[in-house]
Amino acid sequence: MRVSTPSHLTELLRQVRASEPGKADELLSLVYPELRGLAAGYLNRERGGGTLQPTELVNECFLRMFQQAPPDWSGRAHFFGVAARSMRQILVDRARRRGAQKRFDGAAKLSLEDALVYTDEESWQVIAIHEALERLEAWDPRLSRIVELRFFAGLGVEETAEVVGASSATVRRDWSLARAWLHRELS
Repeated sequence: MRVSTPSHLTELLRQVRASEPGKADELLSLVYPELRGLAAGYLNRERGGGTLQPTELVNECFLRMFQQAPPDWSGRAHFFGVAARSMRQILVDRARRRGAQKRFDGAAKLSLEDALVYTDEESWQVIAIHEALERLEAWDPRLSRIVELRFFAGLGVEETAEVVGASSATVRRDWSLARAWLHRELS
């Protein structure tokens, strides 16, 4: 569900960076449905059980994104990429606070899709995927960024290509490579 057009959102992001009055609130109301959908996807895929609600995740994400001066977002895709990274970090921080890492023995198999299903009981998965993505980033930062944009931010191939400065064919190939790499790491 896309409610913000790229050109309108890009202009609004420019106005927020320029600290124009009321524009941060306008930005939030414009992107809130998409951010909430992204958060709900993280928290509700296939099973429930967590105590964190999508609204809480979106609110914390937005607060983190505006703790300092707003970043120099280049457009819609960049903004949602930053939001996705922020949400993932919030879930990792929450899982770490709950001591979830102690429950991960390294022997369990995990898929990338499972990692997005946040439940308090299985929050170790968030940490496992986060650590795998950090290893991927050390090996190939672009592959990690593509996973973040495609999987976590829900961007299409063309939008992802625009953000990473590569062709659509390269993004498709890198996306396949990154998924295979992560599957191996998480199996």
